[in-house]
Amino acid sequence: MIDNKKISVLLVDDHEVVRAGFKILLSSQAFIGHIADIDRGELVAQEYERLKPDVVVMDLSMPGIGGLETIRRLQKLDPSAVVLVYSIHDEAIYVERALEAGAIGYVSKNSAAEVLAEAVKSVANGKRYIEQSLLPKPDDVRQVNIDHYRQVLDLLSPREFDVFCRLAKGMTAHEVAADMHLGYKTIANYNTQIKTKLRVNTAADLANIAVVLGIIKP
Repeated sequence: MIDNKKISVLLVDDHEVVRAGFKILLSSQAFIGHIADIDRGELVAQEYERLKPDVVVMDLSMPGIGGLETIRRLQKLDPSAVVLVYSIHDEAIYVERALEAGAIGYVSKNSAAEVLAEAVKSVANGKRYIEQSLLPKPDDVRQVNIDHYRQVLDLLSPREFDVFCRLAKGMTAHEVAADMHLGYKTIANYNTQIKTKLRVNTAADLANIAVVLGIIKP
């Protein structure tokens, strides 16, 4: 418990304006202490070791290794690391993947400013925090098929999931390679592996699966 001391935060987001806004928002809270920020997942392990922040507030959609793989690596480095995801993605599948990777909280960027501050305080004290609007409703069709969805998701590694999301949204392998800072051949290999695991043959098939999972809107 760290109720009686200020909470140090490491912000991870590839947009400078977003990071600046987060810092202003969080620094206005009396219980927030030092706030550091970086722009990509590749720097998280190094900065985490140097700063030892109480909470890492992280976006998911970033160039390079992306948020999910960053969370996984950070958890491997320090299983006690506290990660709060703050993402534009409000679909249940992203929440599930983030928690599976090791995050303890998830908040949508569409939420009110005070929600982020409340979430930071909660996870810093060891409590899981999922924004209420992101929790599945009893009559949500995704909840009815949740076991099937999880079986599909479990077939993909965090890196494969990031590649899958981009391909399903219509990006070419060259575009994915540029966005993730990886070689074209690497992405082509991931593309083949993903399709093999999901037992599909085309980009349209990937898009259909993404629609069913709520990753992209029909």
